[in-house]
Amino acid sequence: MDHLRHRRTGTEPVTAFSALRLRRLLSGIFLPVFLALTVLFCIWWANTDSDDSPGPGALGTLTLACALLSVVAVVDLVVVQRRLRRSRAPRE
Repeated sequence: MDHLRHRRTGTEPVTAFSALRLRRLLSGIFLPVFLALTVLFCIWWANTDSDDSPGPGALGTLTLACALLSVVAVVDLVVVQRRLRRSRAPRE
């Protein structure tokens, strides 16, 4: 099954690589930003009334969106670190 995942279609370069260091940098920058926004929106959401603008629904959505983006940044950091470690490992 692994051979299907890495099978070339013939259109990509043989030595194509993802910009892992750039991905690590961007995830490292945006993870604290999204975490801070999650906390900020959560506090704002907890202190809002139903007649406030923006309403609780919008603030809950923003809180959830920032929390999901934080999770995506963490997962990306883990994946990038694994790939960088694997690329540095001596090949047998």
